[in-house]
Amino acid sequence: MKKYSWIFFIFTSSLLLSSCSLKQDAANLYKQETPLESEIIIPTSFSANKQETVKVILTQGGKKVEDPDYVHFKIWKQDGSVKYPMEQAEEVGNGMYRLSKDFSSEGLYYIKVHASSDGSIIMPQKQFVVGELSEKELEFLQKGLQKQEESHEHHH
Repeated sequence: MKKYSWIFFIFTSSLLLSSCSLKQDAANLYKQETPLESEIIIPTSFSANKQETVKVILTQGGKKVEDPDYVHFKIWKQDGSVKYPMEQAEEVGNGMYRLSKDFSSEGLYYIKVHASSDGSIIMPQKQFVVGELSEKELEFLQKGLQKQEESHEHHH
């Protein structure tokens, strides 16, 4: 009797397991996300006390994003002495968005773009220089480069 119950158990288990096999198109049943991509465009040089314009081009699935959920810019100085509030970007057209700012002091700055479209959210960041760098900012950049070089392994 034990032998038949064991065979019945194996038969039943194999039936249950075979009914749980994946369908070949199972991956297509899930939402396929198309990631949002960006290209931050900044002027080749910035001058203090002059209005400058930063831009971002948004693409998704190889197409320019014309109607994103939002596009905001946040700009700050590396030493923390200048912090601009997050501001909504102005739509230029053809997937491009911009923000114009007056930079009152020279130094190392960062810009972060906060953007969302069709469920994809990105926050790319880029550094730039307004005018001249201070000794402290040069040291900061050199230390960052040294750390970056030390963290890379060289293979030959």
